[in-house]
Amino acid sequence: MSDPTVTLVFVAALITALATGLGALPLLAMKSVTARMLSLGNAVAAGLMLAACFSLIVEGFEFSAPRTLAGLLAGLAGIWLAKRLFQNGEGLAVAGASGADAMKILLIMGVMTVHSAAEGIGVGVAYGGGRELGDFITIAIALHNVPEGLAIALVMVPRGAGVGKAALWSIASSLPQPLLAVPAFLFVLTFTPWLPVGLGLAAGAMLWMIFSELLPEASEGVEHSTIGLVVTLAFTAMLGVTLLLG
Repeated sequence: MSDPTVTLVFVAALITALATGLGALPLLAMKSVTARMLSLGNAVAAGLMLAACFSLIVEGFEFSAPRTLAGLLAGLAGIWLAKRLFQNGEGLAVAGASGADAMKILLIMGVMTVHSAAEGIGVGVAYGGGRELGDFITIAIALHNVPEGLAIALVMVPRGAGVGKAALWSIASSLPQPLLAVPAFLFVLTFTPWLPVGLGLAAGAMLWMIFSELLPEASEGVEHSTIGLVVTLAFTAMLGVTLLLG
């Protein structure tokens, strides 16, 4: 097996980004959106994101627990500040949605973009350790990105975005992966200490999004016991995928 090159690292990370768009495809079967479907979609997205948070924190702790925790607090502060700055989203319009709906789309896009940045650094750092490790991490992240794309689509499509737009926005949220993978590969010793910070940053922002936005809105359309069931099933399924990959 040949040694990794800059071109290989970029293409590998680009593949992981494109895989995110596949998560929107199951929503092609969605003909109409009811309040119950919107609530269930939020619950599924919350479960998927909660599992992603767990994986991010565990991975970050393997590098540095204090830096991961620092990143988590920074992510919480950043997403809270963004929410305060935008307030209720008046005047916002994103992917066919406006107002509060556009605000939620922007928030989840911001959260997932931070997450993707951490994953991009992870790909570059992995290739810095050799071709075999880099290829494995690329495949794992690409498969992991599909349900993450679904989480984005579950927030966007019920709020007026088309499935095609949701797929493109999902891919756009993952573009930091190829952009950051190459410099992380070239300067692995510089980027490695920041990886747990990035992982914690993404986890903190996700946790805020789950408990502040997705779960409260999910509770408006279905009973709490159903939300608990759906979140737990989605969480378990996502962790099952992670287990199979790891």
